[in-house]
Amino acid sequence: MQSSPTQATKTMYIIRHGETNYNRLGIVQGSGVDTDINELGQQQADAFYQAYKHIPFQRIFVSSLKRTHQTVAPFAPHNIPTQIIPELNEINWGVLEGQQPSEHSRQEFYAMLQRWRNGELNQAINGGETPMAMVKRQKQGLKKIENSPENPILICMHGRALRGFLCLLTNTPLHQMDDFEHNNVCLYIVEKHPHESHYRVKVKNSLDHLTHLR
Repeated sequence: MQSSPTQATKTMYIIRHGETNYNRLGIVQGSGVDTDINELGQQQADAFYQAYKHIPFQRIFVSSLKRTHQTVAPFAPHNIPTQIIPELNEINWGVLEGQQPSEHSRQEFYAMLQRWRNGELNQAINGGETPMAMVKRQKQGLKKIENSPENPILICMHGRALRGFLCLLTNTPLHQMDDFEHNNVCLYIVEKHPHESHYRVKVKNSLDHLTHLR
């Protein structure tokens, strides 16, 4: 008999998607750019699978962007129920999305990151999404995930969205989201015991499964 979410420790394995060519080229890809993972990204996905296929994941959650679907594809033979949660999509970077980087675009990008670190979380790149708006939708996505009794679970999502989601899970102030470092197919493991209101990070940005690819 399976324990209910209120009776058991909830464990989430959270990974970022595999590398895309846009990642390699330094091109900003947000929720409006639906890129494929590249050859290295596929190798990263396979390496994660080989290292963690022994974990009895009961459900997999992905965003609506195909790079997350492709990253968890090696688990397909296990027939693990997989659910799309659009609220896990990457932040929207507005006019910067899909554009070849330039000195001006880099300056605009890093200036916005600094504003967010300064607490200006209702600011966004022109045409883009604010961190506050991103986390607001993520709260709805988290409700869907926590309403699912399966445990443990695997979540595949995106870099900036991952930072915000970890703030949400751990009750970390959102302006500190850059404290959560990430790489392609990095692993975070978080746990929440029945008496706790927030998750604790047990494993942070682990790349041990990718050592042979470096």
